[in-house]
Amino acid sequence: MIGMSIQLLDCTLRDGGYINDWNFGEHTIRDILAKLIESGTDYVEVGFLRDCEYMPDKSLFNNCAEIERILPEKRGKTKFTAMALHNQYDIDKLEPWDGRTIDAIRVTFHDYDIDEGLAYIRRVKEKGYKVFINPINIMGYSDEMILQLLHKVNELQPYAFSIVDTFGSMMREDLLRIYSLIEHNLSKNIVIGLHLHENLALSYSLAQEFINIKASDRECVIDASMLGMGRSPGNLCMELIMDYMNKKQSGHYDVNPVLDGIDDHIARLKQIEPWGYNTAYSISAKYNLHRNYAEFLLDKGRLRAKQINQILGSIAADRKTAFDKAYIEKLYQDFQNNAIDDKETLQKLSQETAHRKCLILAPGSSILEEREKVEAYLAKEKPVVFSANFVPETYRADYVFCCNAMRLETIMGKRNLPKLIITSNLLDMCEEARWEQEQPPEVLGVDYMDLNFRENEPLDNSVIMLLRLLKKLEVDHVALAGFDGYQTDRKANYVADYMASQHTKGEEENQKIKSCMEQMEKQMEVQYVTESLYQY
Repeated sequence: MIGMSIQLLDCTLRDGGYINDWNFGEHTIRDILAKLIESGTDYVEVGFLRDCEYMPDKSLFNNCAEIERILPEKRGKTKFTAMALHNQYDIDKLEPWDGRTIDAIRVTFHDYDIDEGLAYIRRVKEKGYKVFINPINIMGYSDEMILQLLHKVNELQPYAFSIVDTFGSMMREDLLRIYSLIEHNLSKNIVIGLHLHENLALSYSLAQEFINIKASDRECVIDASMLGMGRSPGNLCMELIMDYMNKKQSGHYDVNPVLDGIDDHIARLKQIEPWGYNTAYSISAKYNLHRNYAEFLLDKGRLRAKQINQILGSIAADRKTAFDKAYIEKLYQDFQNNAIDDKETLQKLSQETAHRKCLILAPGSSILEEREKVEAYLAKEKPVVFSANFVPETYRADYVFCCNAMRLETIMGKRNLPKLIITSNLLDMCEEARWEQEQPPEVLGVDYMDLNFRENEPLDNSVIMLLRLLKKLEVDHVALAGFDGYQTDRKANYVADYMASQHTKGEEENQKIKSCMEQMEKQMEVQYVTESLYQY
């Protein structure tokens, strides 16, 4: 029967470990294994073989003896696997296969270390284990590269060769093309595996397509995990593909133990560290690159989708597979750096601020909660008032400073705007803008990089950049209101809900700003009108 030539492999304890650092707890590990055996899962991946300190609560192991202690005596027809990255596990620590623990080892490698990976696989085979070959990011391979790899694989004769869509960028036509190449060029006795990710929310439909197109004489294995648990955005859901196999392929699976396992163990983990479809991962999939690039740009919280697309689209082909933080930071800075000569602006602002105190209104909720303090300062000092990345509704600002594309878009929709000070990375937006008010406001441009970059550490926080601008204007005294700091336990960090971002880094950002403020306070007198986490 065709359906029975397709088997399912659960990778919850291995791929799911990216969510909780593999710290499931020994009871949970044992119970998940028991429930997957009860459900009739064909293969269960128990975790990683890795050079590590063994801890019973984690699904990370140094050898098969450590794995054996957590496997149940009654295993039904379920077979067990573990995964090894060839450069993260010393193969000399692996015992010869004795039939008591795992049946197979899955080995991964990149397109730049294929030969090292295959040599490692040869050593695993020599120790008696079945081997799954899982090349990372097969979507990054050209057809010629796939054919060259298949030639080497046929010589090695592993148990299985997997189609691994590492960055979740695969669509139906990609699956058809890659499967066809493999089906017609891989030895018929080698099993074809499929490992999908949820970047484009396509894993379930692609798995169904794979089942429909597979050759009748080819054995296949499909990876999945309970509730799709895995490094965000997650994997194919085991409960869904089991149900599909039962309905369409005469499958033998009992889904109920898996559903119980989700209720007992997995659902609570998703509440702590959610996975599933997310725009960050759909954007990274679009360009078939490491998900951390999109995460990095989204975490900035300062770019529109169009701008993120432009930056990701400029990533060089040889930089896509491995995340390079320094590289993407430079691309971000280069994109933002639309250098201008701002001498005329600085002269004009200098005249406005000469011999006067300045007040910066940041969008923290304290400007509403401590309004009396702010109004008392305004009445007493009569400062030049600058607002940072927003237009205050309860105070009058002389200038609105903006360095953030998302904030500028909101500002453009306001009426009765004061003068705007716009960093050079956003001036093109101003030129193309459709202002809500009939007469466009006066726009003064200042150089972005000059305010953003200090001591090899870029920090595009609007208040910090505005303080740097006022320092250039030789302002001696600056008061701050609404510069509260990010507090995770606070109901409202901002004066308006739209300002809150899911990408705020919280304590990490607080520490950067606090360090910067320490330096700023050595250069000018800073007064906190409202309470702030950054006060010393």
